[in-house]
Amino acid sequence: MAAPVLDVRAATKRYGEGDMAVHALRGVSLRVERGDYVMIMGASGSGKSTLMNILGCLDIPTEGRYLLDGTDVGSLEERQLSVLRNRKIGFIFQSFNLIPRMSALANVELPLAYGGVKPAERRRRALAALDQVGLAERVGHEPNELSGGQQQRVAVARALVTAPALLLADEPTGNLDSRSTADVLGILDRLSMSGRTIALITHEDEVAAHAKRVVRLVDGQIIEDRRQAPVDGPPPRLAAAEAR
Repeated sequence: MAAPVLDVRAATKRYGEGDMAVHALRGVSLRVERGDYVMIMGASGSGKSTLMNILGCLDIPTEGRYLLDGTDVGSLEERQLSVLRNRKIGFIFQSFNLIPRMSALANVELPLAYGGVKPAERRRRALAALDQVGLAERVGHEPNELSGGQQQRVAVARALVTAPALLLADEPTGNLDSRSTADVLGILDRLSMSGRTIALITHEDEVAAHAKRVVRLVDGQIIEDRRQAPVDGPPPRLAAAEAR
């Protein structure tokens, strides 16, 4: 039986010591199987950003364990963590994090370049990823020549290009208008239907409605973990606007 993509076991995260200690996570356990689409929700200070950093191998628990695609992250050195992040995780950020003055194609090729993939193969895979997000006609454009929604689609293509075990998205629609939000969520919906494993941080119920599963944190603990039937189509706000 295949290992789960994410396996967090009784993870705690504490900053500081003694009376001044801040407990960001308090014994969180979370198991995400291949092909799941999970929304992680919570108010500011709930621990969702700390959990996101641990899932992305950007931080490690104070106590507990985290296994990513069967690998125990806590046993790795920094260089090994970097390699694991590059191979196993595709990151999508709210602020896009594209490199200015580099084309969409070059931005998407970056993770492959870091991974030592040869130029011809990098180009082939990057072009395929950009086509997958509907940007085949924009491969030569730089970020300042693209709309916010198009920039985020470039970021999704960059996350996809290494064929990672996990797509990890942090408020990916937070800087987008309603139509661009619908475009990006539509892409993520299709990726989920094709079997991709996705974990997404959001505070918006309308975004969370697209997932197969919702995990809610309060004060560093999971208080809700439920399955749901994902919606099909644009968020309600956009659908209502188009109907007017």
